[in-house]
Amino acid sequence: MNIAMVSEHANPLATPGSVDAGGQNVHVAALSRALAERGHRVTVFTRRDNPDTPTRVEMCPGVEVVHLTAGPMRHVPKDELLPHLPALAEGLAAAWRFDPPDVVHSHFWMSGIAALDAVESLAARGGSRPAVLHTFHALGSVKRRHQGAADTSPAEREHLEPLVGQRVDTVIATCPDEVSELTALGIPSERIDVAPCGVDLSVFHATGPVAERGPGFQLLSLGRLVPRKGVDLAIRAIALLRSRGVTDVELRIVGTGDAPEGWIGPDAETLRLRELAESLGVAEQIHFLGRVDRADVPSLIRAADAVVCTPWYEPFGIVPLESMACGTPVIAANVGGLGDSVVDGGTGLLVPPQDPEALAGAVERLRADPVFCSALGAAGQARAQSRYSWERVASRTERIYERVLQRVRQDRSQHPTSASGARLAEAAL
Repeated sequence: MNIAMVSEHANPLATPGSVDAGGQNVHVAALSRALAERGHRVTVFTRRDNPDTPTRVEMCPGVEVVHLTAGPMRHVPKDELLPHLPALAEGLAAAWRFDPPDVVHSHFWMSGIAALDAVESLAARGGSRPAVLHTFHALGSVKRRHQGAADTSPAEREHLEPLVGQRVDTVIATCPDEVSELTALGIPSERIDVAPCGVDLSVFHATGPVAERGPGFQLLSLGRLVPRKGVDLAIRAIALLRSRGVTDVELRIVGTGDAPEGWIGPDAETLRLRELAESLGVAEQIHFLGRVDRADVPSLIRAADAVVCTPWYEPFGIVPLESMACGTPVIAANVGGLGDSVVDGGTGLLVPPQDPEALAGAVERLRADPVFCSALGAAGQARAQSRYSWERVASRTERIYERVLQRVRQDRSQHPTSASGARLAEAAL
C-alpha cells in the first residue's frame, strides 16, 4: 500500500520532549517505520517550521517525511495552527494529485481537518478518493473536562473535532476507554477500531547499560513537564513519606516544560516543581535532569526501582510501555489507556488520579517488598513483548487499513459521489 500519514505539528523527526513534541511524534515515527518494514511505502506529511529544513527527508528505508509550507516557517504552538490548515490541505492535495495514496492516516484533530479537506479538493478535481483513517491521540472534550479554563485549545475545536470523527472512514482508537469517549461525540461505534500504541523492543529491554543511581529507593518520571502530567503528585507523595520517617526515596525528573522562544533558564513548570519541593522540605530528594538524549532513556529506566506516571488524564501513554519493556514496574494513575496497559498488581500498581496519599502508599508497598517489585518488573517485560511490539501494532493497523480500504472501494463503485464543497478548515475561519 501507498500510505500517507498526516501529522501537522508532530514531526516524526523532532526530538521527543521538545516543545509540542511527545508521544504523537514517537507513535507516528515508529508506526511508519514498522509499516515500511512490512513492505508498505509510507510518506509522512508535516508542517514546515524551519526555512532550512529540506522539503523531503528520508527517515528510514520506505519512509519519507515531506515538509509542507503552511503559515510562517517557524515553530507555531499547535493551538494556533487552525488558520494555516487551508494552506496545509492544499499542499496535501497537490502532492496527492501526482502521487495518490491508497490510505490516508491522520493524527490529531487538526491533521484530520487538513486530510479531509485535501481529499475533498482531490474529489472536486475528479481525482480518486483514498480511504481516510484517523487517530486523535487526545480529545478536546477530555481536555476541557480536566483543564477547564486552562485549556488553550481554539474554541472551534469543540465542534470541528467531532466532525472529523464523523466524516473519516474509520477512527483508530488507542484503547477501549477512548472508544466510549468517541461514541459520546456521535461517532458510530461500528466505525471505530482499536490499535494500541507500541514500544521499540530493540531499544527498550531489560539488558544493557544502567545509569548511576543513589543508594535509596529510586523513582523516575519521564515526559514533557506540564501541570496535567501530575509530576507534582510524586513530589507530594515523597513529602508524605518523609513525614512518616521514610527519607530514602528519591525522584529523578526527566523532561522540560514549555518556554518562550529564546528563553534562557528553567521553564515555568520546572520552577513551580522546584518551589514545591523546597516548600515541602524534600528538595534534596528531587533531581531535575532536564532534557536527555533519547538513547540515554533506557539506562535511566533500568536504574529506577519504579517509574511514576500519574497524569490527570492520558489517552494512552507510551512511558509505561517503555518502563515495562525494561523490566521496571510502573506506578500509574488509573486513567485512560494506563488502566489498560498496566495490570494492577501484575505489571505495576494503579492508583486513583490526583491522589498523592494513594501514590505514597504504592511507593511504600514496593519499597518494602523487593521480591514483589522484581516480579512486577518481570511480568511487565513479558506483557510488553507479547502485546505491544511495534511489529504487532503495525500488523494490527495493516489489517484495519485493508478492511477499510476494501469497504471504501466497494462503496465508491456502488455509490459514486462527488465533492460536497464543505471544507472544514475554511468553514471555521
